[in-house]
Amino acid sequence: MYKLKMWDHVQLSAPYGSEERAREFYVGKLGFNEVEKPETLKGNGGIWFNINNVDLHIGIEEDFKPLKKAHPAINVENLESLIEHLTNEKIEFKTDNRFPGAKRLHLLDPFKNRLEFIEK
Repeated sequence: MYKLKMWDHVQLSAPYGSEERAREFYVGKLGFNEVEKPETLKGNGGIWFNINNVDLHIGIEEDFKPLKKAHPAINVENLESLIEHLTNEKIEFKTDNRFPGAKRLHLLDPFKNRLEFIEK
């Protein structure tokens, strides 16, 4: 019997030619590290990031349209500190107290992909 353990990565999409904007946001603003893509996948475009145990891939789509509800939810310690950081970086976000037993916020990346950060 197989056993599911945890996500390997989450992939979001972005428009053609947006790798530098993704790098500026995810590395420059949120503190992710850029991860080198394997040679066999570099021709696809896009860019990969990691922070702690969170792997996030940005794939390129010619006819990109951001999804409105779909999103990754990233567990975070000290959400208040993240709120302070986002405020200092002038990144807009919305807090939400509708999830019982958790504090969370949502924001949009430069491509309008929705990201959730949650502290339980």
